[in-house]
Amino acid sequence: MSNYVIRSGDRAAFLAGLGELIDFLTANPAVLVPRHASIVVLVDASDSTARLDGVESAAAPLGVPAEDIGRGYFGARRDFGPISYGVVGIPPEERQ
Repeated sequence: MSNYVIRSGDRAAFLAGLGELIDFLTANPAVLVPRHASIVVLVDASDSTARLDGVESAAAPLGVPAEDIGRGYFGARRDFGPISYGVVGIPPEERQ
């Protein structure tokens, strides 16, 4: 059993929602789009080793390395044009 929890959701519902967003934006060209957008999966763990393990686990299928981004945070990100898909391990004192 791992010492981390990855806050993941329903994959089919997420992909369906992305498809709906694409269809909506395509059909409504007057709707503004952001210059950049980010999607982030969160990793919860009480200690830094477990946070890094969780981020590495989620980053591996993305094909990107996990990084220590400072102050107890770990992250990994892959960009798809102006959209980034990432995973972040957040220290317990910063979670709400």
